[in-house]
Amino acid sequence: MKLKKVDVVICGGGWTGLAIAKELATRTSLEIVVLERGPAQSISDYSNNMDEVDYTLRMKMMQNTAEETLTHRHTLRDTADPVRRPGHVRIGTGTGGSGEHWSGVTNRYPEDTFTIKTALKDRFGSSRIPENLSVQDWTLTWSDIEPFYTRVEEMMGIGGKAGNIQGRLIDGGNIFEGPRSKEYPVGPHRQSLPMTVFEKAARQLGYHPYINPAATLPFDYKNPDGIARPGCAYCGFCTPYGCMIGAKAQPTNLLMPILRRKKSFTLRNNAWVRRILHKDGQAEAVMYMDEKGNEVIQPADIVISSAFPTGNARLLLMSKIGTPYDPLTGTGTLGRNFTHQMSGGSGFQIIYDKPLHGYAHAGGQSMSFSDFDSFNKLDPDAGILRGGTFTGGGGGSGLPISSFGNIPPGIATRNWGADWKKAALLYHDRMAGAPGFSAEHLAYKQNFLDLDPTYTDKWGDPLLRTTIDWTDHEERVRAFAAKISAQMAKEMASVSGGKLVQSEGRGAGRRSGRYQTAFYATTHLHGGAIMGDSPATGAVNTFLQHWSMPNLWVIGASAFPHAGATNPTITALALTFRAADAMIDKYLKNPGALA
Repeated sequence: MKLKKVDVVICGGGWTGLAIAKELATRTSLEIVVLERGPAQSISDYSNNMDEVDYTLRMKMMQNTAEETLTHRHTLRDTADPVRRPGHVRIGTGTGGSGEHWSGVTNRYPEDTFTIKTALKDRFGSSRIPENLSVQDWTLTWSDIEPFYTRVEEMMGIGGKAGNIQGRLIDGGNIFEGPRSKEYPVGPHRQSLPMTVFEKAARQLGYHPYINPAATLPFDYKNPDGIARPGCAYCGFCTPYGCMIGAKAQPTNLLMPILRRKKSFTLRNNAWVRRILHKDGQAEAVMYMDEKGNEVIQPADIVISSAFPTGNARLLLMSKIGTPYDPLTGTGTLGRNFTHQMSGGSGFQIIYDKPLHGYAHAGGQSMSFSDFDSFNKLDPDAGILRGGTFTGGGGGSGLPISSFGNIPPGIATRNWGADWKKAALLYHDRMAGAPGFSAEHLAYKQNFLDLDPTYTDKWGDPLLRTTIDWTDHEERVRAFAAKISAQMAKEMASVSGGKLVQSEGRGAGRRSGRYQTAFYATTHLHGGAIMGDSPATGAVNTFLQHWSMPNLWVIGASAFPHAGATNPTITALALTFRAADAMIDKYLKNPGALA
């Protein structure tokens, strides 16, 4: 079935897709259609059905891996296997996508992230940069992206405290951040007991702690679009849930209320996009399957792919748009520079002598210090090219079902029975982990995306194959981070009067050795359709416009040439707003290549 042509069709109804739809719908008269593979979602759905078993254990808001998943192999020599359950990464589905179930942590990337290749060469010299690195500058600088960071923070109502306003460093904020044009629109979250302990320990060790900026409102707020939201109720049901009162910034409560009022906007749920149809260097339509399994063709003048990073790369590969990357020759850009934010820690836990009230917390409510982010305080001769951020104090026990049974090692010999139950009740809400670590993942030539030759999705289309493994560099970074985390844990136990215990670190990102898919790391994947200063270095240009197809735009973290240390959401949205401005102010006035 072929539908009537529209001005713009957008593939993906998450943060970036709905954000660019909002910009286009409010600033132009274009007819816009958004195709979202998953079901409709709204605050009313969350407030009426916050079931911990469904959401936390059964991953209700995540992509169904029985219908589509990723496959993984470590090297070109290996055979890829499909990921059968949401393990190392949790890709959201439905209106809002992963922007509904996220935690709301919203750090900006450091200033030199955007000139990473230049920064590495300036610090180490070309001769000390590993040959298998594939890093490159982002085609923009801090001054290019900072105004868009500010727009995102004001839209979301980010709560935090600035550490660097126009070069003036401010204690209590992140003094290692790039110079900001203004303060956060909302103040930071209140501090829990573990946050206070974290702050005191960090200061005693000479670090510079700050309350994490978060998209979970500490106070009532109305943004520049006129969207009013209440302050957080600290219910604890934040990740992997949608907020039942709208205190957490989500596409459904920030963007959809505006879009619903626009007659020029249409959202089609349960629309599974399979191909971008194109001819003679122009995108002409999108082919998708509707909820009844019918094939539908939606013609459009402008096509925007705004899926999850791996979804963007897969759609371009299946549509045969761009040149697939070949790791043996280094040619091609599609699928190149695949990265996954690193994480780590020490495995220590602190037993407190009083309840932590861990059930009463908000997403992103934690403390961090960035003293080792970027090149900060790193010995250039230690074999570590880039660092990261330490975060802790995020609360105690958390949710009642999934967190129950967190007991010190050696207390019970099995995870059932009377002794285990007694210990679980005794230590519940009295244990908190040592600081965790999130680090940059530099791009390597051997880590990439392509189509799997064996496995297919429910429609018979090839799954996306991920070829990725950790290197010796990541192991050195984790070993370094474990020492700092252990140091902090001991200091936190000292200042709190708590007891320090060692337990095995859990989670893919914190385990040593090979890259794993069975254990959760982070949901922060990047690359595959990266921005470059020419068709030889990127799939898209600096405005996220496809190099070989000027009426095709590919937005999201797929454009990141490498993974920053902190969470990518506001950086992806900053690039989205920048792309929207370029499309509206330049492309629509004179359609064609903008770079």
